[in-house]
Amino acid sequence: MTLRLYDTATRTVRDFVPKTPGHVGVYLCGLTVQGEPHIGHLRSGLNYDVLRRWLLHSGYAVRFIRNITDIDDKILIKAVEQGRPFWAIAYANELILGAAYRSLGVLPPTYEPRATGHITEMHELIGTLIGRGHAYPAADGSDDVYFDVRSYPDYGALSGQRVDAMEPAADAPGRAKRDPRDFALWKGPKPDEPDDAYWPSPWGRGRPGWHIECSAMCRRYLGEEFDIHGGGLDLVFPHHENEIAQSRAAGLPFARYWVHHALLNLDGAKMAKSLGNVLNVETIVALGVRPVELRYYLTTPHYRSVVDYSEPALREAASGYQRLEGFVRRATERVGAVEPGALPAEFAAALDDDLNTSQAVAVVHDTVRAGNVALDGDGDVKTPLAEVRAMLGVLGLDPLDAQWTGTGSDLKSTVDALVALALEQRALARARKDWAAADAVRDQLNQAGVTVEDTPHGPRWSISDAR
Repeated sequence: MTLRLYDTATRTVRDFVPKTPGHVGVYLCGLTVQGEPHIGHLRSGLNYDVLRRWLLHSGYAVRFIRNITDIDDKILIKAVEQGRPFWAIAYANELILGAAYRSLGVLPPTYEPRATGHITEMHELIGTLIGRGHAYPAADGSDDVYFDVRSYPDYGALSGQRVDAMEPAADAPGRAKRDPRDFALWKGPKPDEPDDAYWPSPWGRGRPGWHIECSAMCRRYLGEEFDIHGGGLDLVFPHHENEIAQSRAAGLPFARYWVHHALLNLDGAKMAKSLGNVLNVETIVALGVRPVELRYYLTTPHYRSVVDYSEPALREAASGYQRLEGFVRRATERVGAVEPGALPAEFAAALDDDLNTSQAVAVVHDTVRAGNVALDGDGDVKTPLAEVRAMLGVLGLDPLDAQWTGTGSDLKSTVDALVALALEQRALARARKDWAAADAVRDQLNQAGVTVEDTPHGPRWSISDAR
């Protein structure tokens, strides 16, 4: 079956045909790092991480670009408020973002360019637009440069809007614009902004507008035409609408597919710093929910489905993942290490059907139920275990993956050894029928956060959840 994706530009689910056979170029609009990331931001990275893993599993070589916007109105406002350099704020939040992605098992991008590292490419693109009659320097001495939306007949096609019905662009004063909807490609200095936030340009000192950076970086790392451009639905307009306009007006074919994910809501509203309704990874972990369980919670719904966050739903998802994890660990104890095997056809068909993770996870649970039946009897355990590990691996959720087991960690090795020593002492106490001593060892482990479960195949231990 061929992968099919919903393309926002055509409003249809289309067969995915890459520009170059066997190779896929993906550009995901990253974050503006004016503050710490919340789990709504991280849903974006997780959704496209699953897409990337599925493309890799399907045999494609993937070049995956996820940018960092490190110069922007919001960052400069924070710089003035805090009395700190804008670049210091951006870099500090970039480090936090990277740590959050790693904690959730998101594969690192092929390249992660920063906007401030591509000023030259932006100048080149702006110059081309001016030369083609699609952009103009402001005549009021502000050193601003604007894109002329009336010069591009298809402006509004992505979002399904007519220019006359659009609100004025709010990214710069309208005094020097030919049309209120024209948007800024280059912004001249402002008296209330830090003086170190500007670069020289052919049009005067200034800094890039928000939209031009992504067009420039797409071209730099993926060429004039590439396969998939992704981001949240909140970016369709104006950001992606403007990217299409300026790129195609400059003569670039640009993105072949536009893939947008739905948002994460809290109390019925989009999770956003401006609304004060945000939750970060640390907040979730403090609830006793592990990062792998948060990943399961955020990736199980279809990427185009709105997720309404609630703590009960999060805990229900955590329990769902624990059922999968429990089977993998019990089956491994029974039959030993089994490498991931072939994917069930139903699982592959679900992901090929517009990355339907909800249906794919249902297949995982069906396979686990069959595996549990085999575990309770004398049936084949290896086949369902191999299938479950393969499916969870594609989703980045394999409990035996080093990401979640901590394999290679000195701390984990130490904990393993200490718990094994304690369990050995408990076994010796039980052998001599010293039940008080055996219970004391178990109680001490429990107080240390280690839960011991006696099974027909010996004791099994795990780190308890603080729920």
